[in-house]
Amino acid sequence: MAGKVESFLNSELKKKKTLLFVLIDSEVSNLDASAKLAKDVEKIGASSILVGGSSATDQIEMAQVVKGIKKGIKIPIILFPGNVTGVVPDADAILFSSLMNSENPYFITQAQALGAPSVAKFGLEPLPTAYLVIGDGTSAWFVGSARGIPFEKPKIAAAYSLAAQFLGMRFVYLEAGSGAKTNVTPEMVQTVRKTFNGFLIVGGGIKDVKTAQSLSKAGADALVIGTFLEKGGSLKKLQDIAKAIQTSK
Repeated sequence: MAGKVESFLNSELKKKKTLLFVLIDSEVSNLDASAKLAKDVEKIGASSILVGGSSATDQIEMAQVVKGIKKGIKIPIILFPGNVTGVVPDADAILFSSLMNSENPYFITQAQALGAPSVAKFGLEPLPTAYLVIGDGTSAWFVGSARGIPFEKPKIAAAYSLAAQFLGMRFVYLEAGSGAKTNVTPEMVQTVRKTFNGFLIVGGGIKDVKTAQSLSKAGADALVIGTFLEKGGSLKKLQDIAKAIQTSK
């Protein structure tokens, strides 16, 4: 059964071609900057703020960031945990994800078992997500002991996504990694889209309108942008991306 946040995202998808999710890494942004950024990106049309990242380990800091952001925005805050330390109160939902192509069972089911009681205790809405790391050399790949799916092997990503659907997961997140040199290819998104009948999120290395538009046209339901802003990318450019993906057919 879809909860409040999942229903909101699905209703947003009826109005927009592709949604924009902005990722705030609680270890990179300070509290004031995060709160301001959240307000700014809500104004330009972001549908959700993700808080977390594969290397975020300071739980107290993350909890403060979530609390600080929450006061100023109406769009949902979704936790994007790299480990059990990424489960904190006050958010609206959590990408309750299994790193399906990890070689370490900890990231497939054990961290989830350790984190689940806190998810229930904090009243977070779990969004059942298959998290797939594409390529290698990024934090998510290293920290998650991932056997990265090669960029040029879209059928492997599609097979994992279909398995995720059969396991009852309603979200798939194709992750090229934070600050990735290459983004997930439109061909891979298209191949997964043909196979997977659920909410498809794509992130990593999306830095310009052209890339964002090509992923939107290929069938991504949401694009995650984070490092681009941390590295000084302008809000104006993000606004252009938001406009392009929300209307591109």
